[in-house]
Amino acid sequence: MKTTSYPLSAPIHEEAELIERALSGDREGLSLLLKRHQTFIFNVALKMINNVEDAEDVTQEVLIKIITNLARYDPQKAKFTTWLYKIVFNHILNIKKQKYEYLVADFEQFFEAIESSPVQDLSEEEEREMKLQIEESKVACMQGMLMCLSREQRLIYIIGSIFEIDHILGSEILNITPDTFRQRLSRSKKDLHSWMHNRCGLVNTSNSCRCPKKTKGFIERGWVDEKAQKWHGNYSQRIKEYSESHLNEALLTIDDLYARLYQGHPYKIPKQRAEVVESILHDKRLQEMFGTK
Repeated sequence: MKTTSYPLSAPIHEEAELIERALSGDREGLSLLLKRHQTFIFNVALKMINNVEDAEDVTQEVLIKIITNLARYDPQKAKFTTWLYKIVFNHILNIKKQKYEYLVADFEQFFEAIESSPVQDLSEEEEREMKLQIEESKVACMQGMLMCLSREQRLIYIIGSIFEIDHILGSEILNITPDTFRQRLSRSKKDLHSWMHNRCGLVNTSNSCRCPKKTKGFIERGWVDEKAQKWHGNYSQRIKEYSESHLNEALLTIDDLYARLYQGHPYKIPKQRAEVVESILHDKRLQEMFGTK
C-alpha cells in the first residue's frame, strides 16, 4: 500500500517528541512541528478563500495561534491533529469575509458569467501548446464553483470530500455530531454536484461547456494568467496523491467521481514556506512568551 506524508497519518511518537521539544523551548523542534502542518493549512486556506497571498497570510495567523496555544494542549483530551485542526478550521470560519468571497453571489450568477465568456475553438496544435493554460482554466472554474457554497458548506466539503477526513474526526473538529457532519456534507455535495451536473462538461458530456473552448476567453477576461500560473506553479503533487484513500476506481460512487475532480487539483507549496516559519520563530514577543532558544 502506498504510504503518504498526509499530516493526519504522521506517527504519533514523532509528533509527541516534537511537541515535547517545542514546549521545552527547542526552536528546531517547534519549527519542524509547524512545517509538518503548514502546507496542509495553506491548501485548506487556499481552497477556502481562492487567493494565494491571502491564504499565506491566514496560514501565518494560524501558525501563530498554534504557537501561543500549544502549552494548553492536553494529549489526554484529544489527539494533537484534532486539536490543531480545530484551531485551523475555526480560525478560517471566523475570519472576515475575503475579497473573492464577495465576487460570486450564487451558482446562477457564476454560471451566467462563465456562459457569457466567449467560446473559441482550439486547433489540435493549440490544445497541445496551451495544455497548462487549459488546466488552469479548469481549476479556476471549479474553484469558482466551490466559492458559490456558503463558507461552512465549503469548509465541510473541503474536509470531507476533497481531503477525505472521515465524519468522526470531522465532527470532533467542528464540535458537531457525526450525523450532523454527514448531513451537512451531503447537503454541500448536493448543492455543488447538481449545478456541476447541469452546467459542467467535465461531469456531463451533454453539457456544451468545455475547458479548452473557454480558455482563451478566460485569459482575455483576466480570470487566467497566461504566464504566471496561479494553480500549477509551485506545487509538489496532486491532492489525490496526498490523500489517505485507496478506493478501487471501479467502486467509486457518483459523489466520489465529483470529489476526484477536485482531488486532481495541484497541492500547492506556499511560496514563502520556510521564511514564514522562521520569521515567526524570530519574533521577539513570541520568543519571550514561548521561551524558544
